[in-house]
Amino acid sequence: MEPMQSVEPDAGEPVVLKSGREKPVIQHHPWVFSGAINRLPSDVVDGEVVDVYSPSSRWLARGYLNRASQIQVRLLTWDVNQPIDAAFWRRRLDEAIQRRRQLDLDATTNAYRLVNGENDYLPGLIVDRYADYLVLQAGTLGIDKRKQELAGLLLELTGCRGVIERSDTAARRLEGLGEAHGLLAGEAPPDQVEIEEAGLHFAVDLAGGQKTGFYLDQRANRRHVAAYCAGARVLNGFSYTGAFAVHALAAGAAHVTNIDSSADVLQLAETNLRRNGYDPDQQTENIAGDIFHILRDWRDAHDHRFDVVILDPPKFAQNKQAVERALRGYKDINMLALGLLKPGGILATFSCSGLVGDDLFQKVIFSAAEDARRDAQILEWLHQDRDHPVALTFPEGEYLKGLICRAL
Repeated sequence: MEPMQSVEPDAGEPVVLKSGREKPVIQHHPWVFSGAINRLPSDVVDGEVVDVYSPSSRWLARGYLNRASQIQVRLLTWDVNQPIDAAFWRRRLDEAIQRRRQLDLDATTNAYRLVNGENDYLPGLIVDRYADYLVLQAGTLGIDKRKQELAGLLLELTGCRGVIERSDTAARRLEGLGEAHGLLAGEAPPDQVEIEEAGLHFAVDLAGGQKTGFYLDQRANRRHVAAYCAGARVLNGFSYTGAFAVHALAAGAAHVTNIDSSADVLQLAETNLRRNGYDPDQQTENIAGDIFHILRDWRDAHDHRFDVVILDPPKFAQNKQAVERALRGYKDINMLALGLLKPGGILATFSCSGLVGDDLFQKVIFSAAEDARRDAQILEWLHQDRDHPVALTFPEGEYLKGLICRAL
C-alpha cells in the first residue's frame, strides 16, 4: 500500500474525514460512509472525482462522489499521481480481463465474470461475458455516468459483438438511480444466447433473466453437488433454468424434480434439458409454485423422499433490517428439506445474502436440523467461483456460501 502523501488536490475542493476515521481508507477499503466525513466539497458534481483528505490535510485517496448515497465516496486509487482519466479506466478494465485469462476459464466455459466491482478495484461495475456478448451492471452513479465509455472500451478489449445493460439491482435505488436496460455498444444479442459449461449447453436470456442471465458464481458448485447425484432422486429447489438439474443428470441422477416460482424459467429449464439430450417427460418433473408450501405439503403427506436436495434461493436479506426475517426463511426451508431426505441423504444448501456470514449460516442449518430431528455432517463448504474474487481489503465481496451436508 502506498504511504499517505501531503499534496494539494488536482481540482475542486476535497472531501475531509473526521478525526479517527482515516484507518479504513489507509487500509484500502473502497467505501467512505457519510458518517466518516467532516466536510464535503461544494464545487464537485455528484458522480465526479474527488480527493479524500485526513483532518490534518494529508492526501489519502481518490474516488467518485455521491451525496445521495450512504456510501458517499467510492475509492478508485491510493496513488496520488494516478489521475482518473480515460487511460485509468482502460487500464483497470484490461487488468481485470487479463486476470480472467490467467485462470484459463476458456478451456471449460465461455461464460464468466470479467469485472467483479470493488474486488477488481472498479467499485460499482459488474461485467459478465456470455459467449460473444457482455452484460454490464452499473450499480453506482459514478459508473452510470461512464457506462457508455466503459462499454466501448470493453468491446475494444474483448472483441465481443455487443454490450447490453442490466442495471436493475436494489443498490441503484440507494444511489438515487432507477433501473436501466438496453444496448450500450455493438450488436444486440439474440433472445437466447447459448453458453457452454463443462461440456454442457445452456440457453440464457440476457435481457430478462435473473442477475445478468445465469448464476455464473455457482459454476464450480454445480460440479461439486453433481458428484453426489449418481443414481439419486434429486430435488432441485429454486431451480431457475435448471443448471443444477442438467449437471445432476450428467452425473447419472435417476430423476430430478425442479421447483421454481416462475413457469417461464421452467420452460427454459426444459429447453436446457433437451439441449443436453435429456427427456424432461421421463427424467424430470417441473413444478411451478411456492416451494415453502409445496415442501410443507409433501412433509405432511409423507409421500416424497429424496436422496439429494439442492436449495439455491435468491437473496433473502437485501439490507440489515431484513436479516432476521431472512434467517427465519433459511431455517424454515432447510428444515423442510431435511425432513424429505432419506437416511444418509445429501443436502446442498446455499445463501447469497452477503449480510449472512458463514458462521451465522451454519448456525441456521444446525437449528433447522434440530427442528427436523436430524443429525447431520458437513461434508463440504462452498463459495463463489474463482472468477468472482474477493479483495482482502473488501471482505464484503464474499457473499455466496454453501454447505453440503449428509443427513443421518
